Amino acid sequence: MIKSMTGYGKAEAVLPAGKLTIEIKTLNGKNSDANIKTPLLPKDKELQVRQMIAESLVRGTIDFFITWEPSSGAARKVNPDLVKEYFNQMKDIRNNLTSYRAANFGDQARMDNELLSGIMRFQDVFDSSRQDIITEENWPVVEKAIQDALAAVNDYRSKEGEALYKDVTSRVRGIMELEDEVEKLEGERIEAVRERLVKNLSDLQQKVDPSRFEQEMIFYLEKLDINEEKVRLRQHCKYFMDTIDGEPYPGRKLGFIIQEMGREINTTGSKANHAGIQKLVVRMKDELEKIREQSMNIL
Repeated sequence: MIKSMTGYGKAEAVLPAGKLTIEIKTLNGKNSDANIKTPLLPKDKELQVRQMIAESLVRGTIDFFITWEPSSGAARKVNPDLVKEYFNQMKDIRNNLTSYRAANFGDQARMDNELLSGIMRFQDVFDSSRQDIITEENWPVVEKAIQDALAAVNDYRSKEGEALYKDVTSRVRGIMELEDEVEKLEGERIEAVRERLVKNLSDLQQKVDPSRFEQEMIFYLEKLDINEEKVRLRQHCKYFMDTIDGEPYPGRKLGFIIQEMGREINTTGSKANHAGIQKLVVRMKDELEKIREQSMNIL
């Protein structure tokens, strides 16, 4: 069964000092584009994580997050340089506000305490992005959580893939049914074209060579023949169904098949010369466009 490229997975790694939460989000993409959005992952583990992502998720735009939540009893290390920098910047801004300085003149200590209290609410003043959160000792636990998150993403993708499969295959069958309707109108179309040509010739009140006229009629009707387009469109539809049923990651190939289906439908429309067939062609184009939109999300 096919998979969607849209997915989400989450897992947790419980460490002695706190909890790591692994989150992975995926969207459709032409290639594997993994974005590791965390400072917590050691540089020497990044390549390994990218390989795990590529092997498990194959393709798509992938965002990888790790967040850290210290345990309640764990001490949080403050970054004093960052606190000082924030404090000096905000103090300069405060002192440049004349009205604020005049209203609070003489209460410098209270203002500084309030300012410092506000700064301590900033999450980045705590050194929670330390690389030593993930160590060689706890790496197997973290690696297991990453694998669990990847498995959750794949489960999500499989469920989405079931819905995609039902939708696109039903639409392909719909195109084949519309092609059956086109075939029913084929004889009527040829006869209507012949009658119109004969009538136009009669209106001109010109004598023609019946034999030559018949030859030209056959030549003209051959240009309007859509039998090859019908055969090729049916072949492409069958190839689409065989591919989506027989390959684990058919997304790219389905895109090429859809292009060929569109070419045959467009040629049928340009040769139709019949209002009923034109309406069927428009419906086929509408179905194909919906297939194209959905197939862009097939892995």
